[in-house]
Amino acid sequence: MLAPSSPPDYAIEARGLDKTYGAQGKGKPVHALKAVDLAIPRGSFFGLLGPNGAGKSTFINTLGGLVKKSGGTASIWGHDIDADPMNARGAIGIVPQELNMDPFFSPAEALEIQAGYYGVPKSERKTEEILRAVGLWDKRDAYARTLSGGMKRRMLVAKAMVHSPPVLVLDEPTAGVDVELRRQLWDYVRALHAGGVTIVLTTHYLEEAQELCDTIAIINHGKVIACEPTHKLISRLDQKTLVVTPQTPLAPPLRGFEDIVFAQRPTGAFTLTYKTSQHSVEELLDRIRAAGVTIKDLSIEEPDLEDVFVELTA
Repeated sequence: MLAPSSPPDYAIEARGLDKTYGAQGKGKPVHALKAVDLAIPRGSFFGLLGPNGAGKSTFINTLGGLVKKSGGTASIWGHDIDADPMNARGAIGIVPQELNMDPFFSPAEALEIQAGYYGVPKSERKTEEILRAVGLWDKRDAYARTLSGGMKRRMLVAKAMVHSPPVLVLDEPTAGVDVELRRQLWDYVRALHAGGVTIVLTTHYLEEAQELCDTIAIINHGKVIACEPTHKLISRLDQKTLVVTPQTPLAPPLRGFEDIVFAQRPTGAFTLTYKTSQHSVEELLDRIRAAGVTIKDLSIEEPDLEDVFVELTA
């Protein structure tokens, strides 16, 4: 791969990226991407989230050359996907959702073949290093069809890294993977990121995105509706929840809280979900005491990424 004279500011940059399926054929066209502008900083751990059918896979497949865009531009590591497709594709490794692999090749054979596709000389191939990193070295000679689902998922990650791309895209990488294998996979991906690889993650496990990603974009109906640092995105939700455990059980409803979302929990505690721009904790405590409630314990729950996601995509 021919590298730019200096590392680019953005690992991936899309401007006005558009895709319409069926525009020339029969039936109703599907506008999958609608003038998407997205700049993914070099070295970031970037989350791309959205409901099913939002356009995430179309975006990724356009970068990988599997989908032909209808308009706009896109570049990977400074290489335009149209003007310089060979170097653009050489700069990215994509781990797809589907477990697509030849069942009769072993992991070692699959990585050697994949490296050959990218023109990696035999002397520069890292088959053993990569298989050890993903925990598949002891299965290097086994048929791929004999591997477990989690092992196959890790084999896809290994195949995506044979040409040492500076950008790695993980499309739902932990789907169907058990907790231990998921931990091992993230340990490896974190090590890659620490080594300078830009990571782009799509996942339906929002807690993963919140823990791993420094920046998150949310796409819905083909449009990017948010793109911010993770902590800033979560802070956009103007609400918190006060959890109160009363000294004695309450008989609902609790009067005087009609302007706040009140709910009871099976534990006997009740919650007050309020807008931080309109109410303070001190005010709520005064109102609780005025209602005759003696407080045994209380805590505050902050919003998480799932709350923001639902709020923005509802």
